[in-house]
Amino acid sequence: MKKLILFVFAIMTTLMSAAQTLKVQVGNVTYLFPAAQTGEMPYADGTTLTVMGKTFQLNDITQMTVDNTEVTGSTIKVAYNGTDAYVTVDGNIAKYVNPTVSGAHVAIEQSADLAEEITYTLSGTSTDGEFYMSGSYKATVELNGLNLTNANPVNSGAAVHIQNGKRIKVKVVTGTTNQLTDAASGSQKGCLYIKGHAEFAQKGTLNVVGNVKHAIKAGEYVTLKNATLNVTSALGDGISCNQFFLMESGTINISGTEDDGIQCDLEGTESTGEITGHEDEDSGNIYISGGTINITCPAIAAKGIKAAGDIFISGGDITVNTSGKGEWDTTDLETNAACGISSDANINISGGTINVTSTGSGGKGMKCDGVLTVTDGSITVKTTGGLYYHNGTTENTNYTGNTDNVNSDYYSSPKGIKAGVKTETGTSYVNGRLVTTYSYSGGIDISGGTINVSTSGRNGEGIESKSYMNINGGHIIVNSYDDGINSAQDMTINDGFIFAHASNNDGIDTNGNCYIKGGVIYAKGASNGEMAIDANSEEQKKLYVTGGTIVAIGSLERGASLSQTCYSSKTTWAKNTWYALYNNGNLALAFKTPANGSSTMVVSTSGTTTLKSGVTVTGGTEYFAGMGNIGGTVTGGSNVQLSTYTSGGGFGPGGGF
Repeated sequence: MKKLILFVFAIMTTLMSAAQTLKVQVGNVTYLFPAAQTGEMPYADGTTLTVMGKTFQLNDITQMTVDNTEVTGSTIKVAYNGTDAYVTVDGNIAKYVNPTVSGAHVAIEQSADLAEEITYTLSGTSTDGEFYMSGSYKATVELNGLNLTNANPVNSGAAVHIQNGKRIKVKVVTGTTNQLTDAASGSQKGCLYIKGHAEFAQKGTLNVVGNVKHAIKAGEYVTLKNATLNVTSALGDGISCNQFFLMESGTINISGTEDDGIQCDLEGTESTGEITGHEDEDSGNIYISGGTINITCPAIAAKGIKAAGDIFISGGDITVNTSGKGEWDTTDLETNAACGISSDANINISGGTINVTSTGSGGKGMKCDGVLTVTDGSITVKTTGGLYYHNGTTENTNYTGNTDNVNSDYYSSPKGIKAGVKTETGTSYVNGRLVTTYSYSGGIDISGGTINVSTSGRNGEGIESKSYMNINGGHIIVNSYDDGINSAQDMTINDGFIFAHASNNDGIDTNGNCYIKGGVIYAKGASNGEMAIDANSEEQKKLYVTGGTIVAIGSLERGASLSQTCYSSKTTWAKNTWYALYNNGNLALAFKTPANGSSTMVVSTSGTTTLKSGVTVTGGTEYFAGMGNIGGTVTGGSNVQLSTYTSGGGFGPGGGF
């Protein structure tokens, strides 16, 4: 002890004679005290030494040295090396932290008195280590070439666990590659868990594996700018958060999850199951304004991107693939299916490029319970799964039976885009007939962008609204098994380029009134007598045509009000043939006929309508995935004799010539 006391006095004398750094080592933790800041260092009772407010037990000190080490201030560095970890603490924050090191398992407790931000820099490699930090003041965590696996849980089992409810900026240091893998057991909610706000930044790469639950989990919001996040596997979600998710730039690659890709829950649902809300946060919303997202979800009924609130996409390049089949929900007693992009509220798309593929039974490309609004951007959706059926005891992943008399809770159809909710509110007898009443919410508003949807599975509708649908612009291409474009209530088309081809039902179908006031529309129904354009005349609804350029392969709904004259060909149209439709002698649309369809062809323009068949088209602008052309040069062909089309009366398929 006497030697140690003499050494302490020697160190103090050295500090007084040079502007250097005092290094106090306690086990694997080293504290760096700049000489210019140490001031008095009380030495009490021969047992303790206090430096810059940090009190050490002399018996705990491994060594003390003085050198020229530069101290940046407010920084803690953790360097992992195999089964060991070494911690360096800057002196100005030493009194506010309590580090403990067990092998390569590091835990740091911040004092409640801390009033400045600490930067934690993590580097090195360990196959049996972790980083755990608790506190109540915001912090920065730098991942600077960190390769960390937690093999034996000491605290929670996470590789990095931040038990701090404040803002945590996670800097993935530019140019570095970092790997986190959590333990195969433990209580962790994620391999990288942050109790508070997680803000990912800088241009490094972070690879994450979640062996117990989620790969990346934040108790509050997550933001991403510049960094690359790769999730290669997780037993839960790839990225899970509350409040909101915001991506401005960077890259996210997620695969191998057993639940959703990116999920944002409502504030408070994680711990209590109840929505508590937050006055200054957006609960449950997802915002994507830039960057690249690639998500592959193979899990049963998994969602690629899932929001309890709204989804706003204004930029970026998003690719989502789901392949899991549907499942029976034992709580809600209904089927549940996979979906590429899903919102419990609204989806608003004003930019970006979105590609969604769903191959699982009952899988959907995009759905929301509220309003889907598209003003710009490029959207491509493809579903190939069959019709999923489950009644609680019996499952069929490729159901081919008639669903007319089947409880709708028992099956999930593989739709392309679906929005809104139709809810049964009751039944009553009217004039001796049982009538079911419904309530409607949500809907679809499209005024711009490019939308390309294809479905091939049974009951697979292209674009479906469980409420209203308004189309005021944009380029829409639908090739579907069931209805191409469908709405449960009124549909209004004012403008846009719309191509709707259905192989087994109507091209355009509405259970309310259908108003066509403008736009360029090319619709085809199934060849078995289904409509090209249908309205719910069974419930005294009508198709109203007052404008637009229309090509219909198949009939129009009976009883339609055709204020703009429609015409039909006096001869059967030729398959796989180019036609030219003229308005007052000017080319309105050149179009190629399909390989099959009803024998009826209906055309209409706002002026004098004429038609040629067998034409050759060069130049111009391609529309409808090569099935249409506007502005091209037309040569050859022969005139087609037209007669005024009348849709007839009553219900059912429309009239002919």
